[in-house]
Amino acid sequence: MNKILIVEDDLLIAELERDYLVVADFEPVIETNGKKGLALALEGGFDLLILDVMLEGINGFDICREVRKKCNVPIIMVTAKQDDIDKIKGLSLGIDDYITKPFSPAELVARVKAHIQIHERLLHSQPETTNEEIIKTGDLKIIVNARRVFVGDREVKLKNKEFELLLFLAENPDIVFSKDTILDRIWGIDSTADTATVTVHINRIREKIEKTPSEPEYILTVWGVGYKFCAGK
Repeated sequence: MNKILIVEDDLLIAELERDYLVVADFEPVIETNGKKGLALALEGGFDLLILDVMLEGINGFDICREVRKKCNVPIIMVTAKQDDIDKIKGLSLGIDDYITKPFSPAELVARVKAHIQIHERLLHSQPETTNEEIIKTGDLKIIVNARRVFVGDREVKLKNKEFELLLFLAENPDIVFSKDTILDRIWGIDSTADTATVTVHINRIREKIEKTPSEPEYILTVWGVGYKFCAGK
């Protein structure tokens, strides 16, 4: 049974989310205090986090920032704001999805299911092996199972979606993928993210792995079509 951490200061909303998740065969845990929620999240053992933005003690953005330093558990952020500021900030910190209050609890459950399935598929997409799988081209090295990336001797810190996007392209070298295809494969069809999110993540990856981000060697733009990973450098 997948374990879900709900960090939400409105107990009525949290209990409603919990009840729907229980019916869907999840094991939800509620925490209304931000600092306590962060401590629980960092202890591990959860398959997905649902974070409210406004919390007592520490906000959802800060929780996300600290969690991303240690693990790649899927994160869905909940906010009462209708504008894009929270969404853009959350995506930059590595959240996987974003939902605005008021929302349908059934929709939240659907998104939880989708992101857990995507995460599990990515984790288990490669057969188990006693040897560490490494993708290497030029100075770039991706240690797949350890989810680590190096450029030469320098380790590059990628957020969850950045790593998944780079790995997806690197595992399919010289194949051009449209933004819509990448959005579907990495964020899932139920995500509220749009193709601009793909562009933002591609640019961030380039800033971290390319010698000259404006003249990339690894992730190339195929104008009018999409992106591809250039192998054999």
